Amino acid sequence: MSLLAANNPTERAEALILMTSRLTALIEQETALFEARRPLDTQSFQDEKSKLATIYRREIAAVKQQPDRLEGAPATLKRQLKDETERFTAALEANGRAVEALRVLTEGIVRAVADEAARVKDQDAGYGPGTRRPATPSIAVNQRA
Repeated sequence: MSLLAANNPTERAEALILMTSRLTALIEQETALFEARRPLDTQSFQDEKSKLATIYRREIAAVKQQPDRLEGAPATLKRQLKDETERFTAALEANGRAVEALRVLTEGIVRAVADEAARVKDQDAGYGPGTRRPATPSIAVNQRA
């Protein structure tokens, strides 16, 4: 993926603002779906989010290496870009918290299922009032032998 197609710093700032805004909206949508415990519903926009994130990361790295890429852009655009970047950062932090909560929930469910499976298995083994007799396997007898 290449960097943004922009002919001058003003166009680059405008494109960065639009891209950051769209990426923020996607991350906020993803966070809402995670919080609603519907992570599979995020699949429909993962490709777009991934592509935008890659372009964003590359463009920001390029701006850090060559600050003149935005030099000459109007101050209002620079301020708008800064505001949009702050909103993006806040959305990323909220997304991280939602992902962590979902991870903890999923691990808890897996642990509960594993514990229950182990408990049921332990009841099948041994002797005593809490154990079950194993089912007798089927036996086939050949009367011709």
